[in-house]
Amino acid sequence: MAILKEVKPISIDVVDVPVEKVLEQAVAATPITWIIEGKTISFIPKNERLKESTNLLLVQQNVVKGKITDQQGLPLPGATILVKSTNKSTTTDLDGNYSIEASEKDVLLFSYIGYTTKEIIVTNQKTINVSLKEDISDLNEVVVVGYGTQKKGDVTSAVAKVSSKDFNQGQVKDAGQLIQGKVAGLAITNTSGDPTAVTSIKLRGNNTLSGAYTDPLVLIDGIPGALNTVAPEDIESIDVLKDGSAAAIYGTRGTNGVILITTKKAKGGEIDDVQYTGYVSTSSIANKLDMLSSQKFRELYPQYDKGSDVNWLNEITRTPITHVHNLSMRGGSFKTSYAANLNYNSQQGIMLKSDNNTFRGRIEINHHMFDDKLLVKFSILGRENKFTSTSDAGSFNGGAYWQALRRNPTDPIYNADGTYYQNKDKLDYLNPLALLNEADGNVKTSEIRYNSTLTYNPIKDLTLNALFSYVKENRATGYSETLQHSSATVYGFPGYSSISGFNRMEKQTELTAKYDKTIDKNKFSVLGGYSYIESDIERSNMSNYGFQDDYFGGWHNIGAGSALPLGLATMNSSKNHANLISFFGRMTYAYDDKYLLMASLRHEGASQLYGTNNAWGTFPAVSLGWKITNENFMKNQTLFDEIKLRAGYGVTGSQPANSFLGVALLQYGDFALVNGQWVRTITPASNPNPDLRWEEKKETNIGVDFSMFDGRLSGSIDAYNRNVDGLLYSYNVPTPPNLYPTIVANGGTMQNRGLEVLVSGIPVQTNDFEWTTTGTYSTNKNKLKSLDGAFKTQFDYFDTGNVNFEGMTTSSHRVQVGQPVGNFYGFKVVDVDEEGKWVYLNAANERVNYDDFAQSPTDRRVIGNGLPKWYASWVNTFRYKNFDLNVNIRGAFGFQVVNEARMNYEGTQNGYADNRLSSVNDLVFGKTLLNNTIAPQFNSYYVEDGDYVKIDNITLGYSFKEMKSSIFKSIRLYSTVMNVLTITGYKGIDPEVNTSGLNPGVDSRSRYPTITSFTFGVQAQF
Repeated sequence: MAILKEVKPISIDVVDVPVEKVLEQAVAATPITWIIEGKTISFIPKNERLKESTNLLLVQQNVVKGKITDQQGLPLPGATILVKSTNKSTTTDLDGNYSIEASEKDVLLFSYIGYTTKEIIVTNQKTINVSLKEDISDLNEVVVVGYGTQKKGDVTSAVAKVSSKDFNQGQVKDAGQLIQGKVAGLAITNTSGDPTAVTSIKLRGNNTLSGAYTDPLVLIDGIPGALNTVAPEDIESIDVLKDGSAAAIYGTRGTNGVILITTKKAKGGEIDDVQYTGYVSTSSIANKLDMLSSQKFRELYPQYDKGSDVNWLNEITRTPITHVHNLSMRGGSFKTSYAANLNYNSQQGIMLKSDNNTFRGRIEINHHMFDDKLLVKFSILGRENKFTSTSDAGSFNGGAYWQALRRNPTDPIYNADGTYYQNKDKLDYLNPLALLNEADGNVKTSEIRYNSTLTYNPIKDLTLNALFSYVKENRATGYSETLQHSSATVYGFPGYSSISGFNRMEKQTELTAKYDKTIDKNKFSVLGGYSYIESDIERSNMSNYGFQDDYFGGWHNIGAGSALPLGLATMNSSKNHANLISFFGRMTYAYDDKYLLMASLRHEGASQLYGTNNAWGTFPAVSLGWKITNENFMKNQTLFDEIKLRAGYGVTGSQPANSFLGVALLQYGDFALVNGQWVRTITPASNPNPDLRWEEKKETNIGVDFSMFDGRLSGSIDAYNRNVDGLLYSYNVPTPPNLYPTIVANGGTMQNRGLEVLVSGIPVQTNDFEWTTTGTYSTNKNKLKSLDGAFKTQFDYFDTGNVNFEGMTTSSHRVQVGQPVGNFYGFKVVDVDEEGKWVYLNAANERVNYDDFAQSPTDRRVIGNGLPKWYASWVNTFRYKNFDLNVNIRGAFGFQVVNEARMNYEGTQNGYADNRLSSVNDLVFGKTLLNNTIAPQFNSYYVEDGDYVKIDNITLGYSFKEMKSSIFKSIRLYSTVMNVLTITGYKGIDPEVNTSGLNPGVDSRSRYPTITSFTFGVQAQF
């Protein structure tokens, strides 16, 4: 330490003397550092008292002050200033200001995540202002890799990171929409405008037929959760572990990839940060089906004219208003810091009585103890959610939308006496306003998450960590229909009501030990750990009907219905208990910052496999990296900043969805008369299978990361091959000798192959203007290679899914060996004859006229596939002085969509007299109208190419950088339009449909339509 002025040591003999009294005896020196018995104390609170007799030496240091900003002049709060070769450091405050003691010969290191580090020698400077340049290559950026972090430049697996500054803005539903279009290979779809819906997410294709996990594992600060668990405004970053070598550390839970959500953390160092984010938004239906107006309907079908003029879609929709408010507070000292967040989200849907109100609160406290060797973290995250329900399923009644579309536009809304007009002569033909206005229900969810972490550093290179969490979730659903609801007036169930309850408890304990060491050119890290996760889920439900009025019954008094004493009410309950025990380890090694190695192993046991010989599974992984640009033969080249080759292999698993499939189970059967009493019989519920085991996903990934032109161009390319062995499947077996006609066993294999490309660049960069752009491209090719294992299937395929049309339902998909998942399976039509009747292709590829076609199941064939073959996105950010503009474009290609709307509203009347699409008058295959004697049918004519390009998000913002205000530090105003424009040849409302599961690509007739939202927001710092 450089001592510029030394004061004679002062001997303190009086115990419990305030520090202020000591200073009165010393020469005034500002700032000062206390040295007590040879140990430097950089900060002592004013109220701290010296508890023992000691010696005190006062010294005065040179003080360097300044401000750290980005290239646009905006302050960088939380940036780090380190005196090189020492442990002396500080961070900037909210305005980017700092102050640190340093001598003239000291070197200061200025760093901030995502920016290039600067080194400056102090010399005789008292003020050093620094402007940091954004590091586009992000090689020094810290990414979360599971049970720890790594520099992005040291990562040997396929890992992607999106920081909060790159998140999508606007009326986002959950964490998924924040990163939509920003991670290659991660397909995020938003298929519904329902405010209660969440985004659908899929990483690198379909990996199971019936396993427990189909979506990526979502961890919020290390604790399992969902994409909507935490408020989007409270998220700092999202990391995605894409390949097996990265995800294998999570074993079975990581088989479909891992999404690591990091919330905004506490900042110590006397920084007090208060931020408010809020926006108001409205929306409209993005694309409406062109249905016949009442005038056109009565012109085409005068025999069905009821004399009214009603736009049924307008009757059930509104102009919604959504508003969101988020307040975050962070601050404290180096010793104790805190972060708190309050979020209120009130969403209205475009449909009447579709609302969602959510309140979230989170607080985190960090405290350092025992000379900073122990860090204690404690956090509480609470969520209260309530949304409107107009269906027994606890959601918006999609049937109301279906009924509004099909409803005769000349039908009246009400009868002369004010009751709802219903046409009881038509099957399932219901008044949509009666479905909505005469239903009342809501779903209330309460969730609280406790999380505590202890981090202890007994020695410099050893870190011991203990994580404990407890999650409690309660959900109550209540629903009632009045005596004017269609269930009463049409179906004869007066006052139907139901209630249900859901309670979930999850406990988690994780203990880890990590040792880091650098010896000469060797840098290594060793991690070992233990994990225990236990969950309990309880469900209950009851339904009743037969209420004599709308005042004293309903779901608040469900026992008053007459169906209960008649034995027609329903009542059910269930409980499920599961646990997962794991031992895991990981080792990383780097030699000379050129050659990288990571290896991990997880040994895991799941209660779902209780009673089998394979309750425990072992999941290894290894990955290698080579930093080519650090080799001597690359030293003189100036084109590349970094080229890093990566190769990895990892195994993950998936256990059965249900428990106790390895042992024989019993269940209640029919009643039998025994000794004059009727008792329930006990019958088999499953066959035992002691050989049941995990599905195993074995994945190889080869990739390259690169950075060029001083970070102006960077990116990554990954190619992967996934093989899933031992697919879990329910096989038919003979009885006897078996006790039950099916058995769940391991059998088939599935393969996914693909390519992922991400390229980022800065085409233009000046003092006033900057353009950054990022493009992604990803492919996936899926194939079911076999179904058979120890048990054989009668056929090499099975049918799944369904489509609905004109009062009928038929299967929609076939999963077959040698084919990809997602194939539509139906009749192939290639033409119409002069009479407007279909012309088919039969199994022998022969043209067959409608009257001669047997419509045999063997004549069905593959008529499309609902999974996109490739995805692409293009994200652009423009900054001009204080203005910023973001434009996100994304698309999906090489897939088909079943258009249920055309199947239902474009065909001939056939006696239904429903409303029709305007395209009912279009010539089929450009030749003639479809013959009105043809029965409705699922065939290839209603399967369309779904390729689309979406201008998904446009955000324009303005930042007030240097505010002369005692209240505001900074303010940013912005406006966003989401789902701006869809470019597609698809004739339905939106080709972006559900791609999860085994039956993707069906555009349901009752689908809640997608929306275009318009948002105005403000971000303010105080």
